[in-house]
Amino acid sequence: WYATIDIANAFFSIPLAAECRPQFAFTWRGIQYTWNRLPQGWKHSPTICHGLIQTALEQGEAPEHLQYIDDIIVWGNTAEEVFEKGKKIVQILLKAGFAIKQSKVKGPAQEIQFLGIKWQDGRRQIPMDVINKITAMSPPTSKKETQAFLGVVGFWRMHIPNYSQIVSPPYQVTRKKNDFKWGPEQQQAFEQIKREIVHAVALGPLWAGQDLKNVLYTAAGENGPTWSLWQKAPGDT
Repeated sequence: WYATIDIANAFFSIPLAAECRPQFAFTWRGIQYTWNRLPQGWKHSPTICHGLIQTALEQGEAPEHLQYIDDIIVWGNTAEEVFEKGKKIVQILLKAGFAIKQSKVKGPAQEIQFLGIKWQDGRRQIPMDVINKITAMSPPTSKKETQAFLGVVGFWRMHIPNYSQIVSPPYQVTRKKNDFKWGPEQQQAFEQIKREIVHAVALGPLWAGQDLKNVLYTAAGENGPTWSLWQKAPGDT
């Protein structure tokens, strides 16, 4: 079971020290203003925000969880266990001055999305809306579109065996020294990546046991050898 918590306007919940505010001054329509709260868009804001939330959770002795900036996930064996963990974390955050909207709390549920990744039964999966988005993409017509496509599928590269070899043809047309030319090799790779995304397996931790088999896949191509280690669950062929 899982539950996620997304803190509302986390950056704006953090006041800036008075002596730091002049550093964030800006002028709009001839009038000068300054931020009184941690601004979005400043490169250090995520780090500061993450650290303050982490400190609040540690001082409040929060139950086991994972945190990335203002996103938090908890898990457990039962819905009741997850509910109590989430409730404790919400109480700690409210006491520390952060705001929590009920609509930003998801679960307890046996299937949930956290940081854009679907989690179920302790394994990460590609969400169906992402699969649909990728499969609906048209072949790129420029270097920029090719880079955008590779950026989307690259996030899920762990789910695709021999990913680097498969994407080599599309990658070649993005290089500065090469002119853009979308040929048969690129189209074949484009279609193969889509198929791999559709049939991508869930990824989880490596387990030990007599009924579990570890399989090492190797392949050799023009760009060199590749390998990937996979585990078969009992009953898988």
